[in-house]
Amino acid sequence: MAASDVGIDLGTSSILVYVRGKGVVLKEPSIVAFDRDSGKVKAIGEEARLMLGRTPGNIVGIRPVQHGIISDYIVTEQMLRYFIQKAVGRLSFRKPRVSICVPCSVTEVERKAVEDAAFQAGAREVELIEEPIAACIGAQIDISRPSGNMIVDIGGGTSCASILSIDGIVVSRSIPIGGNELDEAIVKYVKNVYNLVISEQAAEEIKIMIGTAYERPEQITMDVSGRDIITGLPKTVKITSEDTRQAMKDCVGQIVDLVHSVLERTPPELASDVVQRGIVLVGGGALLGGLEELIESKTGVNTLTAEDPMTALVKGAGLYMELMSDGNY
Repeated sequence: MAASDVGIDLGTSSILVYVRGKGVVLKEPSIVAFDRDSGKVKAIGEEARLMLGRTPGNIVGIRPVQHGIISDYIVTEQMLRYFIQKAVGRLSFRKPRVSICVPCSVTEVERKAVEDAAFQAGAREVELIEEPIAACIGAQIDISRPSGNMIVDIGGGTSCASILSIDGIVVSRSIPIGGNELDEAIVKYVKNVYNLVISEQAAEEIKIMIGTAYERPEQITMDVSGRDIITGLPKTVKITSEDTRQAMKDCVGQIVDLVHSVLERTPPELASDVVQRGIVLVGGGALLGGLEELIESKTGVNTLTAEDPMTALVKGAGLYMELMSDGNY
């Protein structure tokens, strides 16, 4: 794998870029600030995120990737070009080889859109890798043997549960629920219970700091500021970890049901392997407090989180090129 080879996790919330020899070199929001009047892109990534809510009404935030699928081809191409150049350097003489994670439910048309966008963005060669396979490679799970492995990827816009064996996906199912939906659930709950309007960024901070999917023996609290619905004035309230559990209950329940349904569809021989090996969680949503315990209590299967769940997919995408060069895939 040449130094200019790049692995990309094109997520709903974030885009991560991996360069061999350097590791994960970029993690930025997959958001673009777009000027509706001129029809031009004003900023990309972190710079775009900082602009939102602080600019005139003609500048809007676009997420060109929704649930792992390109929803705006032209903006995605510009975003990919920006991140590839930022990762390998504008003065790179050789175009990079790029591997990109795609959902396993992706259609041929959607695959073609991702490939075309990457070529237009300056890739010399493009490989697409299904997300569950990338996640296993990145989490150092050996899927080359004839035994069952279960991986659950909880991203920004999608959660996917998969059973893998002999370098392939045996059973896989995904739902359009991820970290963004958990944030929205917190916004809604705080509005209904505390009459307080907060931003999704504030909700994400609550989720990271005190969020829990499983009942905690002791409560932790956090002060949250927003706008009072009744007076219209700024107000601060104290939110508890139990509040977050109640707020996210339905969304988290659907993720647990997803895991359950994939286990039910798993062939008996592979299911017994999963019971022995356990369920591995990856993706940013895997960092939610108490999620391991909740899935374990509902399925009876030992559940653990990968070492660095947020970067498992992008590392897998980067290493995939190397494995292909060696003839291992």
